[in-house]
Amino acid sequence: MSNDMTYANALAAAIRVAMHEDPRVFMAGEDIGIYGGAFGMSDGLLAEFGPERIIDTPISEDLAVGMGVGAAMMGQRPIIEIQFSDFILNAMDPVINQAAKLHFMYGGNVSVPLVVRGPAGGGTGAAAQHSQSLEALFAHIPGLKVVMPATGQDVHDLFLASLADPNPVIFFEHKLLYKTESEVTVRASIADSPAKLGEAAIVRPGTDVTVIAYSLMVSRALEAADVVAAEGISVQVVDLRTLRPLDEATIIDAVCTTGRVVTVQEAPQAVSVGSELAALIASSRALDYLLAPIERIAGRDNPMPYAKQLEQATIPQVDDIVAGIRRAVKD
Repeated sequence: MSNDMTYANALAAAIRVAMHEDPRVFMAGEDIGIYGGAFGMSDGLLAEFGPERIIDTPISEDLAVGMGVGAAMMGQRPIIEIQFSDFILNAMDPVINQAAKLHFMYGGNVSVPLVVRGPAGGGTGAAAQHSQSLEALFAHIPGLKVVMPATGQDVHDLFLASLADPNPVIFFEHKLLYKTESEVTVRASIADSPAKLGEAAIVRPGTDVTVIAYSLMVSRALEAADVVAAEGISVQVVDLRTLRPLDEATIIDAVCTTGRVVTVQEAPQAVSVGSELAALIASSRALDYLLAPIERIAGRDNPMPYAKQLEQATIPQVDDIVAGIRRAVKD
């Protein structure tokens, strides 16, 4: 059964499905109990599941993630909420040196089925230390999977898929998506999720240019596609959904279909997901199909400003994507 619900509620519904089904699933993080989480993601969960499964931690991301790693190794299915995804930087050792590596270091005899999730991105006036897009840091690390859903249905389904995965997953939700509404089918169980990590989606067909985006930038790419459609430009939009692993086959096939490509991300351009996409395309059979240079739309190379106008100038807007599409098809 489908209902209209916000992105945030779709994610919360996935957490409830998992916790009702599997007693090994628990959630831990700062202010997630009585307070209900900084963005309300755990509102009501304490009363529903009790303090043994909704655990308020001290203000220490290192402690929370480290506890999650240990619990996962012992057969539990922890969800660790990072109040702002920026603060995951305080837990880099348990994420990168422990969670990502223990399966390999113990010869496959240990798994770390851990989901570390939190709000990412800018646009809320939260300034430099609360508005970052850090996904490329974690996509670089062998042993981690990185997920950034763009829609309510995907955040629901991909969260369930992340919980089912035996590997540690970094799951980032964009703050500006939390209040967006769409039709969502709530799954009856974890296994009912049709989503698979590592599968991109063609969310708009097109023949002239391929725009590859993820998270908030998917909706902006779709808006840009509507704008240029009035000019006779047919835009194909690819939603990556998972950044590690990348769905290389879908990406390459999509580029071969149009011969022109624009990558879009909120994060700065240097050493980024967009850079990896450009390298992937250039080193694949898609290179022979390219009719124009790859256009990369990305955030400005500076810390996120607090002032609204400067923040908007730092983050790609619809007009920036429209300009990139026009450059790609001008020849």
